Amino acid sequence: MNTTLKVISLLLSYPTKELQDAIPELNTAVDADSGTGKCEALLIKRLADDIASLDLYEAQERYVFLFDRTRTLSLHLFEHVHGESRDRGSAMVDLMEMYGKAGFDIGTNEMPDYLPMFLEFLSVKPAAEAEELLGQTVHILSALRERLKKRKSIYANAFGALEVLAKGKPDRALLKGLLDEPLDDPDDLEALDRIWEEEVVTFGGNSGENACGPDRLRTQMRAAQRKVTDPAQPSSTTL
Repeated sequence: MNTTLKVISLLLSYPTKELQDAIPELNTAVDADSGTGKCEALLIKRLADDIASLDLYEAQERYVFLFDRTRTLSLHLFEHVHGESRDRGSAMVDLMEMYGKAGFDIGTNEMPDYLPMFLEFLSVKPAAEAEELLGQTVHILSALRERLKKRKSIYANAFGALEVLAKGKPDRALLKGLLDEPLDDPDDLEALDRIWEEEVVTFGGNSGENACGPDRLRTQMRAAQRKVTDPAQPSSTTL
């Protein structure tokens, strides 16, 4: 399973010529991963082959249109559970601490909740721990798969495979809450401008005895609060 998580991490990243050239190698790696079943392997390889078959600029344009121009298809996990609330910054700090304690270093400009990065982190963890942590995101993964299916996007394959690898079913209430969010229009340029004008999330501080682990991450992932918190009011989410 761990090799497959690394492959999915790459396939969900911005397409490059290097990625397209590496598709045969990635498909071979998925086939060789004993922790991955035939069904999910087929889903992943179909996505990989599709990315390889496109003109590079077409593949890049499709990726940006799907994942960079809509919040509802964002590949940043905490976007779906914390939205613009200040709790998102706290959740980011916790996730950064979990990475740091595991010796997993990321660039200073990287967002720790970026799904390809999270999957890369899981790919170097013991299989049982990776499965546990992945399972805590399954309601987000399911919501993304459903939305991509509505768009008839081959990228839904990646999320279908991740759901199987997580070996758990999403909480129905949490999933419904996510799917009830109105879909963004990627052609709404005013909404796109608002996304880019938002303040950058900064990280820092130390959560001390509440250091992030599987239980704390579960709390963060299940928050499902997209309401913007009034800075004059205390946060309504217990972390």
